[in-house]
Amino acid sequence: MKFNSRLTGLMKWSRGLGAGLLLFGALCVPVSADDSMSPVQDNRIRVAMFLDLGSTYKSTTPYVTLLPATELGAGPGTADGYKNWIQSAAGKQVKFSVNGFRIKALQTSDFSTAAAAAKKLQATNNKPFLFSEDAGGKTVYQLYTGLYATADEANKALSAVSGTLGSLLGSQKPEVRGKLYLSAGNFNSAYDAQSLRDQIHAQGIDAWEVLVPDAGDKPSYSVWIGEAATDAQLAAAKAAVSAKLPNLQLSPVEAASPALIIQSDVTSDLSTPVNTPFYMLTGTGAKLWVDAGPSGVTQIKERSSRKYRGGFEISMVNGQLALVNELPMEQYLYSVVGGEVSASWPLESLKAQAVAARSYAMFQSPTKFNVAGVVDTTLSQVYSGVGAEADSIIQAVDSTAGEVLKSGGKVIEGLFSSNSGGMTADSSEVWGNPAPVYAAVPSTEDQVASASLKKWYHVLLSSGKTGYVREDNTKLTGASTAAGLKYLTVTASSTNVRPLPLIQSGVDPVAQMNPGDEAVVLEQVDESGSYAWIRGPFSSSQLVASMKGKVSSTIPSSITSLQVTKRGPSGRAVEVKANGQVLKVKYPDLFRSTFGSLPSTLFDIVETGRYTVQGAGGQTASATAASGTTVLSASGKSSLSGGGLVVMSGDGQARAVDQTNSFLFIGQGNGHGLGMSQWGAKGMADAGYDYQSILQHYYQNVTITKD
Repeated sequence: MKFNSRLTGLMKWSRGLGAGLLLFGALCVPVSADDSMSPVQDNRIRVAMFLDLGSTYKSTTPYVTLLPATELGAGPGTADGYKNWIQSAAGKQVKFSVNGFRIKALQTSDFSTAAAAAKKLQATNNKPFLFSEDAGGKTVYQLYTGLYATADEANKALSAVSGTLGSLLGSQKPEVRGKLYLSAGNFNSAYDAQSLRDQIHAQGIDAWEVLVPDAGDKPSYSVWIGEAATDAQLAAAKAAVSAKLPNLQLSPVEAASPALIIQSDVTSDLSTPVNTPFYMLTGTGAKLWVDAGPSGVTQIKERSSRKYRGGFEISMVNGQLALVNELPMEQYLYSVVGGEVSASWPLESLKAQAVAARSYAMFQSPTKFNVAGVVDTTLSQVYSGVGAEADSIIQAVDSTAGEVLKSGGKVIEGLFSSNSGGMTADSSEVWGNPAPVYAAVPSTEDQVASASLKKWYHVLLSSGKTGYVREDNTKLTGASTAAGLKYLTVTASSTNVRPLPLIQSGVDPVAQMNPGDEAVVLEQVDESGSYAWIRGPFSSSQLVASMKGKVSSTIPSSITSLQVTKRGPSGRAVEVKANGQVLKVKYPDLFRSTFGSLPSTLFDIVETGRYTVQGAGGQTASATAASGTTVLSASGKSSLSGGGLVVMSGDGQARAVDQTNSFLFIGQGNGHGLGMSQWGAKGMADAGYDYQSILQHYYQNVTITKD
């Protein structure tokens, strides 16, 4: 219920915080939270959005900015729900953070100085947040950076912060602040707390209004001083207050008790100060629940201003803010399925994706990511909020509600990948051990991924360089080489000849051609995409650098040969040798990252400077195109220098051989290849298969049941 009797005090308390913010005191059971907000309850799912788990998962922010479409309530979580301490009106921003280590970089009454300093810090790893405070009747601006996981980390950042701000600091020195406080008293009204805070501020000492637990469900108002990182710093703050306000009684703050430190943030607009309510959660193990109601949608500015259903839990994990979105499983799938595949795909393929995605989510341990079962990136499943939803997706999810894949009576992980390259992977090719659910099966429908892509010509230029030109930018001249290879020219000026059959921003072309320039056509290939792809060429030094940290065996200092020496049931590489020595990896799928983030392990390796000659009796010999190599042609013998050597197979296939001895990877598929191929599922649906048939094809020994 509203504190109507305190309206006058609240008006004073809320000045500078913006309209639409009220204080409440009621115990609420959130629609999206249950049983102490456990990771998964009653078919709900917890999705970590910001969380620092080191190498497992790391996405950090010093605060989150929420913009609710409906009225929003927030307060400490309890065993029965949460205490609704604050409420923000629809369409009003509110910010939340946690009480960790930070650096107080600057304090000034000049907003332009504070804003200039904040802008400088925005370009660094020391992210700023700027507060507005009423001190003795005038406004001062306090600039902080953070959050830092430890005091040592904050101390190490001090010199960088000082160097960034330079002359803007004047005589001030940035200092580390922390989570140690002393209480100057608790009050029943915001007005009384505000009055004491003003008295302390008038003495040039920082103080904060704080919402703290009371005997009932409503909060009390407290005033804290300190913000100390060390006991010595806290003692100094206490001495400063006692010297100027000797009658003020200070007491330790209960570290385990949840509380909300109230501040006014002006970081959002550094051209004009616009105050936004800012709440900093403190208390060992404290959790703050933010409830948007059963149909509420909330925008999160720090997640690309995307909008999300459900409620949110804020806590501190490893010294950083953790934000978890908790919502009903089916609503989660509305976004996940839309983020994984196109809403325009056939309904049966969308249904198959919904069942696989639901199985994946329900398979995960509810604490796989400490406070959540999944994260919102491809490390789990792509989850982008309501922006990824569509009517067809919602129909697919709703029509399969609760359906999961089971084997042996247990939900399976339901793994899937974008494109299996014509054949799904056997689990031994990915993990190195067998699994009855995942076997190599044909997925010929994967080719539909290339249906709308352009063809490219692989060409040899007069300079000896090779590259790719897209077919719609060329025309054949009608002329051919003595070996029967065709010539082409281009139809537009400055046509790029690219290193791969793919338009890549930020990658320089090999060369440019103009109308009238001619090039020899070596072959026509598909555009590099999710079905067929080309990567490289990679030099020896590039591959050696990429192998570090992934290969457990000795890495050669220079690579002269690289070969796939063993393949699994689907043809994926399970053993690769460099210079004749096996490259040992923890599991075969790691070859993707070992060789520079390859799309899949279904690949061949082409050594650009090596060719093989077949002689009498079927004997073969391998050679490299080293400078000075003698070449026998129709015109006689010549010595090779520079590029331009083309070798042809018996069936007329041509390949350029150069002297760089680089390594080209030519492959098929995108992803690990286990389980369902998303493009293959689309192709099967196009051909008339229903979602159950699709799932039974890609997953072995499974049943589809409602869970």
